[in-house]
Amino acid sequence: MATENSANSSGAKNKRLEKKEKRIAQKAEKKRLKLEKKANKEPMNPGVKAALVVLLGFITACFLTVCIVGINMFNYVVSYKNGALAINLDSYKSQQYQTSILYYFNDEGKKKELIRLHGEENRMWVDKKDIPENLKWAFVCLEDKRFYSHNGVDWFRTIKVAVSNNSQGGSTITQQLIKNLTKQNEVTYVRKFSEITKALNLEQNYEKDDILEAYLNTVYLGSGCYGVKTAAETYFGKSLDQLTLAECALLAAITQNPYKFNPYTNMEKAKVRQNYCLDCMLEEGKITQKQHDKAVDKTIKLANRTSSNNDNDESETEYQSYYVDYVIDEVMADLMSEYDYDKSEAWQLVYCGGLRIETACDVNVQNKLENIYENRKGFPYAVKDKYGQLPDSACTIMDYQGRIVALVGGTGKKKGNRVKNRATTSFRQPGSSIKPLSVYAPAVDMGYIKSGSTTVLDKCITLPNGQQWPKNYGGDYGSGANVTVASAIYRSLNTVPARILHETLGIATSYKYVTENFKLKHLTASDKDLSPLAVGGTNGGVSTLEMASAYAAFGNGGRVYDSYSYYRVLDRNGKVLLDNTKPNYTQAIKESTADIMLQLLTGVTTNSSGTAYGCAVSGLQTFAKTGTTTDNYDKWICSGTPYYVCSIWYGYNYPSNLSGTSLQIRTILKQVFSEIHQGLSRKRTFNTVKSELQVD
Repeated sequence: MATENSANSSGAKNKRLEKKEKRIAQKAEKKRLKLEKKANKEPMNPGVKAALVVLLGFITACFLTVCIVGINMFNYVVSYKNGALAINLDSYKSQQYQTSILYYFNDEGKKKELIRLHGEENRMWVDKKDIPENLKWAFVCLEDKRFYSHNGVDWFRTIKVAVSNNSQGGSTITQQLIKNLTKQNEVTYVRKFSEITKALNLEQNYEKDDILEAYLNTVYLGSGCYGVKTAAETYFGKSLDQLTLAECALLAAITQNPYKFNPYTNMEKAKVRQNYCLDCMLEEGKITQKQHDKAVDKTIKLANRTSSNNDNDESETEYQSYYVDYVIDEVMADLMSEYDYDKSEAWQLVYCGGLRIETACDVNVQNKLENIYENRKGFPYAVKDKYGQLPDSACTIMDYQGRIVALVGGTGKKKGNRVKNRATTSFRQPGSSIKPLSVYAPAVDMGYIKSGSTTVLDKCITLPNGQQWPKNYGGDYGSGANVTVASAIYRSLNTVPARILHETLGIATSYKYVTENFKLKHLTASDKDLSPLAVGGTNGGVSTLEMASAYAAFGNGGRVYDSYSYYRVLDRNGKVLLDNTKPNYTQAIKESTADIMLQLLTGVTTNSSGTAYGCAVSGLQTFAKTGTTTDNYDKWICSGTPYYVCSIWYGYNYPSNLSGTSLQIRTILKQVFSEIHQGLSRKRTFNTVKSELQVD
């Protein structure tokens, strides 16, 4: 039995050895076949082998480069985000173009808006606390619903845009603000990367509400409007606190494409996007279903469309008044003088600096004057000159302390902004209207004329060359009799002032009075002569503004004030830049002289032979003096009541003979005075004017 078991064990062992040997043999055969196959295989081309090596090296290098660049970009972004402030919102806010506003004061002394001035960008900055919540959420829900949770970049949207191979879109409100501030709009990945890094940095340094405030004040909303405040006023005629939910959504709807969604031109498309904005607000839980439905059904009422808020307006443009033109000119000139700005800098500040300008305009008087001149009300019959033009005219109305109450620089409808203003920049010969300034007032002031009853010989003088000069208006050389100064003034004789100037006053004294005391600054050295000073045949000229200012001295006790069209100019932060609330003046003549001249010039309106007879305002003392130049080219009248002093010029733009008499210009004055004195008390006197002046 034992033998049998031993035999079985030996047989099993042999089988195992056989199997092992067989496996070894199989492996050897496979190895042999593999070696044989390898030996029979054609060797690799050396060039291919080298190319494969190069390709493998390039792939490896690219991989390493991407890794290095990626790491460096990551480090740069992190460093930039946490580094120094890249964009200073406070600085940008102070540098942003902002609309300037001109104000006037009504009869109750309340400040009212007159007009707005802006360059290419119509913007008024509004503080975040004054922006309604509905308006904020309308923009956030529509433009960037994760605004309050992301760090300046919505990575989900950014990656989505990158995958779609689109370099546009995916911008957050923060990124859009960066674009608005930097004005970088090119469609490139480089710009996008820069925008992203700046957005991250901005969010690291500012609160979300500060960023949203800046965005809502810089976003373009069509029709020339930058920022929500000007857009609300333009489209709805409302301040921000008056906006409805529907109006807030409509403003936000414009943002994506200000032309496509402009409610003036594409209300249907704007309404569709407005409803989408409301859907977004509902989805984000910022409004209720009831509020949503009510806003969707709300009919939007737009404000009247004007030339200033219409991108494609073909209607007739309404231009700003001559008064506003002059305010702009005066403010620019004063800024250049006070702060040493050049003209370009001054213009930029006036139109884009967010100034608040308090004008001295009396809007009621200005509107009446514009109506008279635009429609030529009260103007005499006239014929056109050889250029086909009717006589033109200009008028300045002032009070007795330098305030320019109203002015108009031409007749008919105004044809542009800051066009030729004949009231302030057209200098024409004054004719006889210069006599009270150049002869009579100085002679009274010097004691040569005691009163209106002082007599002077009505006879021409003989010049050194033997010529008899001058003639009176009727063509005579004088009556040869003594006449009173009062008579000479209201009849506008030429012989009497020529004789006073030549024999008593002296040319040097006369010239000093008109140029220094009465401040007729545009007379030239060649006007220091008999003809210019005695009868107004000047080489340099005068404007209605200068003449009104000079003639005010006869009603205020002898003072000539520096004229002004504005009280104060404030910058966007409320700092006073310019101040005219205490105007300067020159005591041009004695108060007693002014009183005598007032009585003498009153006779021109009350005496039946006076050249301004019939021009007196009923119930009010009215003084006046007319003037007509040689060849009848220019006509003037300067007149005053206890309320206003007025100077009017009438003539052709290209000097040409005016037919008729001084009646021509008297009709204009009567029309102006009758309208601007309507409703005013007749108890006011020139003594009242002088007593008011004693305050300073």
